[in-house]
Formats: sequence, C-alpha cells, structure tokens
Amino acid sequence: MKVAVPTRGNSVDSHFGHCEQYTIFTLDTDKKISSREILPSPVGCGCKSDIASVLQQKGVSVMLAGNMGGGAYNILNYHGIKVIRGCSGDITKVVEDYALGRISDSEESCHAHEHHQHGEHGSSCNH
Repeated sequence: MKVAVPTRGNSVDSHFGHCEQYTIFTLDTDKKISSREILPSPVGCGCKSDIASVLQQKGVSVMLAGNMGGGAYNILNYHGIKVIRGCSGDITKVVEDYALGRISDSEESCHAHEHHQHGEHGSSCNH
C-alpha cells in the first residue's frame, strides 16, 4: 500500500494544494514503512494540477492531509485515492498511526484558498 502526505519540512502541510512536496510511503504487508519517496509539488494550486493522476499512477491509495478544499478532495477520490483530513505533526508518526488504525477523516474541507495553521507539535488526526 502507498500513502501520500503533503509535506513541509518533516510535518504534514496544513494545506494540500500549496505544500512543498508530497512524501509517498510504501507500507509492507505488516503495515510497516518499507520505503519513502519525495514527489515535488506542482506549481500552483493542487486541485488544478495533475497531481491526483500522478499519485494514482504511482500507486497511491491513501492521502493523509491537514486540510483541502472540496475540489481537491473530489479529484483525489475520483482517482481512487481515499482522503483522510485533519492530520498534523510529524509525517512518519502520522503514517504509523494510520497503519495502526488510529486515524479517521475529520470530514472538514477548506472553503477558501488560504493558509490554515494547525497543530505543529507531535502528531494528530481525528482519533
């Protein structure tokens, strides 16, 4: 299984469409991280780029995100990528928590294209 995380530094970027890069984690059959890959973010807004199809072609099936607008959410879903919103903190910890079943979708979307600040310490998603 491959899981993508919008990333800024080593943390979940709070806004999918304007992240520095995407980190793609591969989980093995024991749900342990076996590898990671960095994918540069396209220029401009994520929902208007081809990032969803690129992630799909790379085999990504889950996106762990801070937040995103409804358009990006729908495009990712259309490309077969399940989106879990409301994540923050260290990307490795977030992926490990997801693999252990500790994360659920916040079901909240951004309604405007602005940068939102979420928790910067530790890791969290809606549990």
